[in-house]
Amino acid sequence: MIGGEILEKTPLDFRNFFDFSSLMEKTVGPFGAVILSLSAMVGSGIFVLPALAGKELYYSSGGIEGSYAALWLAYILSGLVVIPGAISKAELSSAMPTSGGAYVYIERTFGPLIGTISGLGLWASFMLKSAFALIGFSAYVIAIQGVLGIEFDETAAKTLAIVILLIVTAVNIRGVKLLKKIQTPIILFSVSIVILVAIMAFANGSASNPLAPWDAAWTVMGSRDGWVGLGSATAYVFLAYVGVVKIVAVAEDVVEPERSLPIGMFFSLGIVMILYSAISYTLFSVFTGADLGIGGGGDATAAPMYLLALEVGGSTIAFVIAILAILTMSGGGLTGLLGASKFPFAMSRDKLLPAELEDVHAVYETPHRSIYGTSICMGLAIIFLDVATVAKLASGFMLMIFAAVNLCVIVLRRVETEHTWYQPKYRLKSSRRWIQYFGIIATFSLLILIGKQAIIGASFAIVIGTAMYIAYGRKHTTSTERPWATFISGINNVESELMRAVTAFHASDIENNNHLNLREFTAAIRSLDWLPNERGVIRDFFHMLDTNQDGILDIDEFLIIIRTMTAEEE
Repeated sequence: MIGGEILEKTPLDFRNFFDFSSLMEKTVGPFGAVILSLSAMVGSGIFVLPALAGKELYYSSGGIEGSYAALWLAYILSGLVVIPGAISKAELSSAMPTSGGAYVYIERTFGPLIGTISGLGLWASFMLKSAFALIGFSAYVIAIQGVLGIEFDETAAKTLAIVILLIVTAVNIRGVKLLKKIQTPIILFSVSIVILVAIMAFANGSASNPLAPWDAAWTVMGSRDGWVGLGSATAYVFLAYVGVVKIVAVAEDVVEPERSLPIGMFFSLGIVMILYSAISYTLFSVFTGADLGIGGGGDATAAPMYLLALEVGGSTIAFVIAILAILTMSGGGLTGLLGASKFPFAMSRDKLLPAELEDVHAVYETPHRSIYGTSICMGLAIIFLDVATVAKLASGFMLMIFAAVNLCVIVLRRVETEHTWYQPKYRLKSSRRWIQYFGIIATFSLLILIGKQAIIGASFAIVIGTAMYIAYGRKHTTSTERPWATFISGINNVESELMRAVTAFHASDIENNNHLNLREFTAAIRSLDWLPNERGVIRDFFHMLDTNQDGILDIDEFLIIIRTMTAEEE
């Protein structure tokens, strides 16, 4: 779509894409945006990732002694890599304040093929993150099995995760508004208790080696292998931050999105960067790698916060931490399944997937077919993939999406003269695209460092997405000139149809008042040679495009003719 109609016919025109707006009634202000972004990030990033990521750092650095303790620095570096994507999404959401987030931005910029690939990548990342949350859930159940009077092995833990998945699926089919209202206070309470445990660790002397993380950071930065390990761990924990931009998925429900969205993302990002790095610093001030299963070929613990709470505050506090972790990650699996299922639903609405996926439940009005399909894939991930692989794949998919979002801003800024619908209300004043270039380079670097599993996963999404588009989407979508095509034409110094139209518009605008009357419009159309050189035909097109019937056409109205001509040719 070209011109003014692009904002009238939004690919995703349903408000409660992730249905978080019910937490703040029907509008979300700056404070609400911060809370929603925080609630989307806190979970497995604290309760599951630290020891696993510490193990990744240790082995990727070639086994440098104590290197795992530098994990706090990896959390900070990962947050810095997220910043360009957050800035880009803040700008894009202020130009396209519609539900759907990254999928909308990428599809509008690059077209249906890349839209299909990005939709698949987003679906996979949300699905895998939800599976990761349920695997973490079972780890904390195992941690308190003695108190509960039960006994679990790995098979029983996965079975429990599947049972919870079935419950989560049933709840999603019926709708999850009430449970999500409960989730935010649980998360905030969990964060408060975790911070309290960290403070107690240093206050009561449990943090017996408080300089170990600091010394480890200097050690890994002193060698090439150390930097490789640090980069790999930075990519590994990227998964923990992806919720920072989830608020843009409900941009339509945000008050003053050009102000509230940046505030929500940047404040919450700063808070969690401090929180993640502080918790990991505390963890490795209390424990050595051997205490957490790092080194020696063993499995790193997936319940590090339980061990920390047990060491610092005893069994009672540890039990409370475990229960909060179970509730938090169950909620993460719950909302994550709903979020993942929305992408096939939205792609179906855009005619990129079969219409059956657009169907909603007759009673509960939820996208039940998409939910069932996503749930089955989550179950397969839980059964056949280990927790470390799930984390790497999810991080790999999101790194690819963040790179694409940064590229969207570069492309749209370059062609905003031709694609006049792109009018962001928020734009970082000091930004000259170097931030986006840094984001692209950094995310691709991390994608390489995270390992072959993530690269294979991202490549698999590209191959499958392309095949899906060729098999279905190409036959059902209408092709129009997207900003990417205009961008490439400019690089190749080839004048595209859109660029020709903009040039003709300004050349015919004799009075330089940014609109054309019938006489000027006739001159523009004749120069383009798009219509029969007959005044009656051109006059009819003029009145058809003059939607507000004011006798003149602005550039948005004029550019609609390109979409009209394209549709007629097809």
